[in-house]
Amino acid sequence: MDERNFFYRLGKLVYRLDGVYDEYGRNFHIGSPNLLWILYALNDGERHSQKQICEDWAIPRSTANTIIKDLESKNYVALSQIKGERRELLVSLTPRGKKYADGILSDLYRREDEIYSELTDPEALLSALRDLSAKMQKIAVKKEEGETS
Repeated sequence: MDERNFFYRLGKLVYRLDGVYDEYGRNFHIGSPNLLWILYALNDGERHSQKQICEDWAIPRSTANTIIKDLESKNYVALSQIKGERRELLVSLTPRGKKYADGILSDLYRREDEIYSELTDPEALLSALRDLSAKMQKIAVKKEEGETS
């Protein structure tokens, strides 16, 4: 296999995996795949800043802000100030939000557990994907000033 074929096949696999989660979200009438990922991130019991969620899950800041504001209006999340930060807020699920997230994600977690049990070396797979992701960041780096196409 050559480089082009590798990245073509990789792209198909990545989008196929992403499509599985999109389909799962649609089955729960979640309008935005990003909403599923935000609930997934927040449902780990930790508080996260919106900035952290955007960076970790590659969600545009304006999209995350819209989703989080909607979740806040439904009393699913609470926002709190980060000490020393004027503009960044922590986001955490409220008890009502935890119930909402669990209702959506519990079946997904069960299905993921079944698949995970079939993997031969999940740590090696994650390590290889993490390394590839770090190397792929070069694609997203902006062209240096003065560089021509």
